[in-house]
Amino acid sequence: MKKKHSAEFMAKVALATLKTNKTMAELSSEYEVHPTQLTRWRNRSIEGFVSLL
Repeated sequence: MKKKHSAEFMAKVALATLKTNKTMAELSSEYEVHPTQLTRWRNRSIEGFVSLL
């Protein structure tokens, strides 16, 4: 069964991937989200930042 995460949670986790020295595996375990999903959320947030420029 898929979990549905809130936009706030996804933003919080994406920000954590950008500002921490933890590995994706560590963050994945901490937030209980698959590492691939973390990467997708991080990339989507970076694209959003770039579009603001």
